[in-house]
Amino acid sequence: MTSPSDRHQELEQKERILREKEVELRLRELEQQISPNDVNFHKTVKHQPEQKPWMKKVIVGAKLFGLGIAALVAVRIASVLAGLIMIAALGWVTYQLFFASRKK
Repeated sequence: MTSPSDRHQELEQKERILREKEVELRLRELEQQISPNDVNFHKTVKHQPEQKPWMKKVIVGAKLFGLGIAALVAVRIASVLAGLIMIAALGWVTYQLFFASRKK
């Protein structure tokens, strides 16, 4: 014979199994409602900082201006160095021609 506590435990176990089946059934229903065609996909876009169109032109212009100034400075320095080298070469040649002792 089954005692009342055994009967109670058996009923609780059956209720638990029934609840689990109901949850599984509800999950299946939800999965069927959600189909891959219903999912909305949003195309992502890389965030671009807000810049006014003229601001880009100003930045490019400033870079070009800086590059021009750097080129002018480099040319001036090169011309000064070239002048110094030419003067030194002329001085050395003059020294060799006129002031160096000629020994045979």
